[in-house]
Amino acid sequence: MNWLDLVVFFVYLAGITLFGASFYKHNKSSEAYTTGRHNFPAWAVTMSIFATFVSSISYLALPGNAYQTNWNAFVFSLSLPIAALIAVKYFVPLYRKINSPSAYTFLEARFGVWARVYVSACYLMTQVMRVGTILYLLAITINTITGWSIAVIILITGITVLIYSMLGGIQAVIWTDAIQGIVLIGGALICTVYLLFAIPGGMTTVVEVGSEAGKFSLGSFGFELDKATFWVVLIYGVFINLQNYGIDQNYVQRYIASSSDKEAGSSALWGGLLYIPVSLLFMFLGTLLYVYYQSDAGVLPPELQSMDQADKVFPFFIVNQLPSGITGLLIASIFAAGMSTVSTSFNSGATVIYTDYYQRFFNKNGNHKPIVVLYIASAAIGVLGVIVGLAMINVESVLDVWWKLASVFSGGMLGLFLLGAFTQTAVKTGAIVGVLAGIGVIIWLSVVPFLMGTSDDPVLHSYLTIVIATAVIFLLGFVVSMFLGKKDESNLKID
Repeated sequence: MNWLDLVVFFVYLAGITLFGASFYKHNKSSEAYTTGRHNFPAWAVTMSIFATFVSSISYLALPGNAYQTNWNAFVFSLSLPIAALIAVKYFVPLYRKINSPSAYTFLEARFGVWARVYVSACYLMTQVMRVGTILYLLAITINTITGWSIAVIILITGITVLIYSMLGGIQAVIWTDAIQGIVLIGGALICTVYLLFAIPGGMTTVVEVGSEAGKFSLGSFGFELDKATFWVVLIYGVFINLQNYGIDQNYVQRYIASSSDKEAGSSALWGGLLYIPVSLLFMFLGTLLYVYYQSDAGVLPPELQSMDQADKVFPFFIVNQLPSGITGLLIASIFAAGMSTVSTSFNSGATVIYTDYYQRFFNKNGNHKPIVVLYIASAAIGVLGVIVGLAMINVESVLDVWWKLASVFSGGMLGLFLLGAFTQTAVKTGAIVGVLAGIGVIIWLSVVPFLMGTSDDPVLHSYLTIVIATAVIFLLGFVVSMFLGKKDESNLKID
């Protein structure tokens, strides 16, 4: 990186930090900190939801995946309209009716305080791991590009995001998300246009070479359950996105922050749908990189010519092929993708700690300074996330363990939510039985094979774990509740 790239990058980093921190003066109450007094335009919430979908990992992993294989990963995006339409019709009205900053108030009303504590605790553990993982993988990528220390990158990124998200609250998160969403789309478009002009023959060559190599394939349309076929990825995407829209605090908090029911539904719909063309752009970018290097328009060093090194091709291209200044912009784009996801986790995690624990159990009378509690909670999530990221340095196998544990922590959340939202007969005992059975299924399908070393030869693809666990929780919880014969009389469910 030359001086111009450094200037572009650090101007972006300083600018986004100062802009986010400038919302400090608007945060004089817990409502302002967690919902922004419901005073956001629909387009800003839309961009924030979109930016929450896109992390720095998808910014780099999707082009790498397309370079290495094909467009099978894009099938995940095709599931978004299904989940988004269900969310707009059912989930958004439900949460707007409850009108709580926390997504988990609903579960206490349906099943008791145990459900609220269980799911909120799972969420917090998942967010700490998510922050640490994104910081670590982002640092690896930036280290590959710049040679900077991984630990220094983790600390700089974590502290930078923590400063503006802690001081600025949800207003800083949503407005910086909107800017970062625009920056990351712009960076991807610049690379795409550059490659199209750099490849001899342009689009004609891309279609010919890409088609011959099967790069535009969406995967097998067979019905094998142990492979990532089109159908396995599609059903996995539906369930993951239902979990995002239905029970993830990151999304629910944005429904509540919107100024009206109509704008909340519009933002949920378009924030998700915007990810479809952008993820397609990422996949196309990976194919362009493949054609670019196969057509000898560019040359890869020997250590990157193996397909096993596909994730490093895009960073290499950014540093070695783009003009000065543009390289700095692309690195800023990668940071933007990671920062938007991390800032969301800081603010939503602080909201959960304040609403579901401090306010619920320790200060019911309201004799407290909520902003101080929210600052401390946000800082705690940030510090723990940075510690997790630093702990992962030079211990790459830890990543697999973390993701397996994350599936255990989050796996019972969607099934429990659907049980409470869509059934009238579900009762506490049925919900507990369903959740315990679902967690058992997750451990059996994901953790046990990993511990026994049989993960490379699965009976079912790991994508199906959440599908089966959710079905078990919902069906078993419903059946047990039917036998108990108690009908829920509250209106906190979907008719």
